[in-house]
Amino acid sequence: MGIRLVATVTAASLLALTTAGVASADTSADRKVIQQAMDQLTSGGGALGVQVRVTDGRQRFTARSGKAELDSDRPVPLDGRFRVGSITKTFVSTVTLQLAGEGKVDLDAPVVRYLPGLIDNRITVRQVLQHTSGLYNYTNALPLNPDEFEKIRYKHWSPQELLAISTSKPLDFEPGTKWSYSNTNYIVAGLLIEKLTGKPYEKAVEQRILKPLRLNDTEVPGDNPNIKGPHAHGYWTANGKPSDITRINPSVAWAAGEMISTTRDLDTFIVALTSGKLLKPAQQQELAKTTAVSPDYGLGLSVQTLPCGTKVVGHGGGIPGYSSDLITTPDNKKRLELSATSAPVSGDPGQAYGKLLDAVFC
Repeated sequence: MGIRLVATVTAASLLALTTAGVASADTSADRKVIQQAMDQLTSGGGALGVQVRVTDGRQRFTARSGKAELDSDRPVPLDGRFRVGSITKTFVSTVTLQLAGEGKVDLDAPVVRYLPGLIDNRITVRQVLQHTSGLYNYTNALPLNPDEFEKIRYKHWSPQELLAISTSKPLDFEPGTKWSYSNTNYIVAGLLIEKLTGKPYEKAVEQRILKPLRLNDTEVPGDNPNIKGPHAHGYWTANGKPSDITRINPSVAWAAGEMISTTRDLDTFIVALTSGKLLKPAQQQELAKTTAVSPDYGLGLSVQTLPCGTKVVGHGGGIPGYSSDLITTPDNKKRLELSATSAPVSGDPGQAYGKLLDAVFC
């Protein structure tokens, strides 16, 4: 389900992290360099296909490289849908912050005030959203290697099952004392939204974000293994041969990473979110607030400074077959949305990803 701001471009697992970049003297997005970096990713085996949407002031464009399917020359669709993995967390955190703005939840109250007995009674709502709860990451206990995951790729998981995997183990640390990315936190957040709204968390996301922003190509799929509309396919090697891992039951990720979207919809969402159109001022300030314990992560939003000195916010995501990124400068002048599909055998992307970030933001 991806972690932090920048996901790897070889999404052969549910977890992904890359922070790379090289400083550049040019401050405008270089389309030629961006294309070269994408081609390097696909030719080197770092990804089977890549699509990006870039905004740099008035300059806006989409680009692609590689192919949409393994045994086809069909290009990656520029408007293709894809699994966004942990970018789902930013949507879930936004809904939770909206509920805080409505006085329905106190960020510094223990989760058990609203869901008695669910988790350790010391863990607060804020700690869940900021990954400082200490809850064991349930995905660490799942059989995520391709040979084993193939056996459960269509299994339905309830959020209670996923949470039980975590709560059967002790906390990783005392709540609030450390930062450690745990997908379990957003299973808790999804359950909290359901308790506070009296409806499935996906309905809250749809009614509060997707419909108002007209994100018509974004969905919360539930048990549906399919990706509707145009999309590229992701692969890995299972049992010694290439396997198309595009179709899975995404309930294994639930509120931590099940959503499907497009680069256009993600761009609309991040602009609305960071410009204050979705949250009240008090909650807007909480969104990107970091602490000494969590210096690079706010509430469902990563906050990082690239090696060239540019500050960016956003989120990355990874789920079998797909890796994604949603990145913007705080003023929204420079933005990048990216989806990469995995190849059966992961190659070495080298410096391609850092080159891409550099071309857009540095």
